[in-house]
Amino acid sequence: MADDNPLVLLALLAGSLYVGKLWLDDLRAARGGTPAPNPLPGATPASRTAVLAAVAGALVLLGIEVAGEYALGIVAAQSKVTVLFGAYTLAAAFLEELIFRGFVVVTQRGRAALVAGCAGASLVFAALHPFLWEWKDGALLWDPNAKAWFSTAMIFAGSLWFYAVRFWKLNPTRSLLPCIAAHAAKNLGVFAVKAAQGFVVGGW
Repeated sequence: MADDNPLVLLALLAGSLYVGKLWLDDLRAARGGTPAPNPLPGATPASRTAVLAAVAGALVLLGIEVAGEYALGIVAAQSKVTVLFGAYTLAAAFLEELIFRGFVVVTQRGRAALVAGCAGASLVFAALHPFLWEWKDGALLWDPNAKAWFSTAMIFAGSLWFYAVRFWKLNPTRSLLPCIAAHAAKNLGVFAVKAAQGFVVGGW
């Protein structure tokens, strides 16, 4: 898995930072009044209110997730991570938003198609996170336990929230800034919770 290999994590981190620079260049151009000819999705300004509201919602979801893990007695089933993996998750928050909330959207086909597309993409997004499955020793292993189902459900809920903050009225420019900020805040919060619970096991 990528989270076991520091070199893979470093390569993914570098790639994310490069694409992030391209996106920020497009955002600066939009802010300067001279939009790029073919900007990356969502590289438009957003209000501070939209960003803060998006972050607040993501942290509420994190609180629900942590409380649920304690209520279900599955805290001990947490995966262990490194500081490097924690840094990568912040970069991954940007890439995942660019791909799913940026490119994987159904627009200009009506509200029903938009909502259905967001729900379907959220199912795919949740399924791609390795909770219900694991790739190990060249084989795909399934492990549909309570922790796996709960974590997958929370990823699905988070994805719906990230789509919502891109298309709600507080974000008329359809900027990805609220989505990226919310996702990064959620991932940073997860890392902080893991550190407090003793599941951060080293730098690399």
